[in-house]
Amino acid sequence: MLTILGNRQQRFCDGLSRRHFLRIGALGLGGLSLPGLLRARAQSGQSARDGSVIIVYLPGGPTQHETFDPKPLAPVEIRGSFGASGTSIPGVRFCELLPKLSRIAHTFSVVRTLTGMHNRHESYQCYTGRPGGRNEDSEPAGGWPSFGSVVSRLVGPGAHGVAPYVDAAPKMGYGPYNNTGLHDASGKVSWPGFTGPQHCPFTLEGDVKSDLVLNGIDHAKLDDRRTLLAAVNRCQSRFPLDGLDKFQQQAFDILTSSRLAEALDLEKEDPKVRERYGDVQETHKAYGGAPQSPRHLLLARRIVEAGVRCVTVAFGAWDWHGTEREGTIEHHAKKYLPVFDHALSVFLTDLGERGLLEKVTVVVWGEFGRTPRINRQGGRDHWPTTQSVLLAGGGIQGGRVLGATDSTGGTPVDRPVHVQEVFATLYRNLGIDVNTASLPDLNGRPRYLVDENRQPISELF
Repeated sequence: MLTILGNRQQRFCDGLSRRHFLRIGALGLGGLSLPGLLRARAQSGQSARDGSVIIVYLPGGPTQHETFDPKPLAPVEIRGSFGASGTSIPGVRFCELLPKLSRIAHTFSVVRTLTGMHNRHESYQCYTGRPGGRNEDSEPAGGWPSFGSVVSRLVGPGAHGVAPYVDAAPKMGYGPYNNTGLHDASGKVSWPGFTGPQHCPFTLEGDVKSDLVLNGIDHAKLDDRRTLLAAVNRCQSRFPLDGLDKFQQQAFDILTSSRLAEALDLEKEDPKVRERYGDVQETHKAYGGAPQSPRHLLLARRIVEAGVRCVTVAFGAWDWHGTEREGTIEHHAKKYLPVFDHALSVFLTDLGERGLLEKVTVVVWGEFGRTPRINRQGGRDHWPTTQSVLLAGGGIQGGRVLGATDSTGGTPVDRPVHVQEVFATLYRNLGIDVNTASLPDLNGRPRYLVDENRQPISELF
């Protein structure tokens, strides 16, 4: 967080408690230490590509049958209420409720056979590619770092020194859905990971976004960065903290560059573009998930344009078990899939029209799939055996559908793709070689970024 009180205050520090002053340092937890990150990058020997990754997390686990892997010839208790429609890829069909994504299917690829996820309602495995929080997970001390934390540690800030890693997700009611390392069921926290707190994401929701305000300070005055820093340094003697100088510099580097602050201001976006993305549709509070907010996808686009290397964003609430909450899967699909279809198709099209898909990789997925058979409540339950994933940009070829499931959509029968192969692909698109790159854990032991020699998905390039 960052609170700067301007000239309307008699003295810069008057009235600031120790807690308020710490808010300046807290912004440093977003991985914004430019000197340290550049030093780490030099030590790692990594040569970064000019690119970004956007991870669109679908909290609750989306159904593969009602999205990208319909089974129109299966019995009704498996295929569900909806048919399958053709796409712009010859011979490939999606659920009939996704007509807009079907029309642009040639611009992205789909993996229908993702494996390696666990039956756990948490964003952690979508952001790290590994399980955590339980004894059987053999997690290293401090926890596994997320993809963005690894990128922050190895590659450092993006263009113009902006934050390398930003979480643009709306704050969600169910804690493990948020990008905070909190685990489902066990209640443990694998956070911030062994990369350390300086590589946690800069989180936009809550107090942080509202605190990116310069009260009473004219933007012209920010041209002299040293003057502004000197004003803060006069307060430091009153609040001695180890490492505070670094955190101050990190915070003011963002604001004086103004790039991230401007990216967060959607009022600066063309009103026609905002209208094109559409309005927010709230989801049932009982799910504890995210709203269906196209504006958050637009925000993610603006953030990568500002130079951020990794952005995470959550969209919707997908734990569609049946009538004990909002209704059957038929009700959920009719209500929520058209909004998902519109928002995601506009988002991908917008990225393509701006030339961003050449450098920006997008992955859209949840923590697991859903059961092949519809349950007695008219919904689908958790199914980690397989799920569908959308991938686009960063050199990934469009119009490819990788893997096939059996007649029920529940088991891979051709080319299962492990979750860490997806992560290897994301690292590859940022110029990070998973065969050579490693990071020391808290015990000094080198840890490779993926396990079992997982490699980028060659069929997508």
